[in-house]
Amino acid sequence: MKFTFVTLFSNLIEGYFQDSILSRAIEKQLFTVDFVNPRDFSQNRHNKVDDTAFGGGAGMLMTPQPLYDTLHSIKQEDEDAYIVFVTPVAKSFVQNDAKRLADKKHIVFVSGRYEGIDERVVEEYADEVLSIGDYILTGGELPSLVMCDAIVRNIDGVLGNSESLEVESFESELLEAPSFTKPQIYKEKNVPSEFLKGNHSKIRTLKFALSECKTSFFRPGRHLKHNTRKSYEK
Repeated sequence: MKFTFVTLFSNLIEGYFQDSILSRAIEKQLFTVDFVNPRDFSQNRHNKVDDTAFGGGAGMLMTPQPLYDTLHSIKQEDEDAYIVFVTPVAKSFVQNDAKRLADKKHIVFVSGRYEGIDERVVEEYADEVLSIGDYILTGGELPSLVMCDAIVRNIDGVLGNSESLEVESFESELLEAPSFTKPQIYKEKNVPSEFLKGNHSKIRTLKFALSECKTSFFRPGRHLKHNTRKSYEK
């Protein structure tokens, strides 16, 4: 699988792939990353990529020409490239999106800067527009990385133990249950005794109850489907 980041600041992204799980996955050629800078396609003699917005307002917008030509070049090289624009003004990215997008062969993340991107570019080239939340960042690089990380984990072979995907938050309607490790007692706080007895049926039952508690606290009002227990205990 291939990820292309369209960004003015590739150095904000590159370092993330140089260590740990993702670095090893790249070494195994499970996925690749590359970067394209719209400035390289600017026809402005100063390589300018922004301008004031029609209708007034503070800040600058990314102008259409550099991005049009950038994405046209990418599509000419790979007509199946799936282009995702990252913006807070969009559908929220969730775990099911990560799993769905892991089946794509080539995803292109377009990271905006300044006050955003001229809408005509989005209308022309977006296969999908996604947000990671209702808040504003200084650019789209972090949201692109968040989505890429979530997607990559669903590629076969990236995680050392693929079973870990099955019990994580959002794989059912519940948030993941609390986890504990050694020592058994730390600063006078003990691990719940049921986790120590080796009865996996009772452990699953406790984890389910704890997951329900977490979900009701952090996601009040979430509708839980009647088959949640079954999906959690697989």
